[in-house]
Amino acid sequence: MGGSGGGFSYQSSSGYKNELDKIRRESYDEAFETSVNAFINEKLGSANSRDVDKTREYLDTIKNAVQEDIEGVVELQYGGSVRKFTYVEGLSDVDVLLKINKSELSNKSPKEILEYIKSKLETKLTNAEEIKVGKLAVTVKYKDGTEIQILPAIKRGDGFKIPSRNGKEWSNVIRPDKFASRLTEVNQSCGGKAVPVIKIVKHINSKLPPDQQLSGYHIESLAIEIFKSYPSEMSRSNKTMLKYFFEKASEKVKKPIKDKTNQSLHVDDYLHGENSPQRMLMSYILSRTYKRMKAADDMKSVDAWKDILGED
Repeated sequence: MGGSGGGFSYQSSSGYKNELDKIRRESYDEAFETSVNAFINEKLGSANSRDVDKTREYLDTIKNAVQEDIEGVVELQYGGSVRKFTYVEGLSDVDVLLKINKSELSNKSPKEILEYIKSKLETKLTNAEEIKVGKLAVTVKYKDGTEIQILPAIKRGDGFKIPSRNGKEWSNVIRPDKFASRLTEVNQSCGGKAVPVIKIVKHINSKLPPDQQLSGYHIESLAIEIFKSYPSEMSRSNKTMLKYFFEKASEKVKKPIKDKTNQSLHVDDYLHGENSPQRMLMSYILSRTYKRMKAADDMKSVDAWKDILGED
């Protein structure tokens, strides 16, 4: 006679358990994502620790020293990673363009200008530990550890010429602002997340042996190619975009990227032609890093991510 009763059946109890398991998994996944992204943000905090006021003071002193005895226009402009806000403390020098226009220095060779800069700085910078001339730039190392690279740039038409790679003559006319503008555009399209990811990529890259590292300019160029069409439905968390970079870069690196600043034919000439042994090695390294990230996600291992990012 009795009815069906009001208690849980086996099926309803099982469904309830499955629902609880799903909630636990989602909560655990969320906690994992939060923990890894928090660690990435710690790394970014370290990368952004440069003392801007102190660096500006150094640059003002450098400019005054160089222009003291010449006529014409001498300007200092952040170049490279600082200009594009992809600078990483301890991994990139503070590099500046010494822009020379309508000056008696305009007709001198790169070597002559570099030696002129060095001689002026040696007499004026009392707190510099070392001042040395390379093929392309003068590097000033201060007693507090700060390094500033000064790259001369001669005004020509609507652009500038910088020392060529061999240091003996001037490059083609380059337009450094063009590249910076393109990177800014891509960064904005990604909600301001592309530049932070570039900084972390540079950090990971720096942990590799020197002969397995990509150049900073190459990393930035790869990021433009990869993030200019970043899927709108994907998360813009640092972790997700970092994985996406390494996944796509392992293929992108196999082909040369045209240098839009006109400084050279390609931004990655140092890796030679398409599918060269050097490019295939870099592809393997990038792919290996992506696979480590994927495995860390599959295991939900914060420690594995910390190992990839490197605990200082």
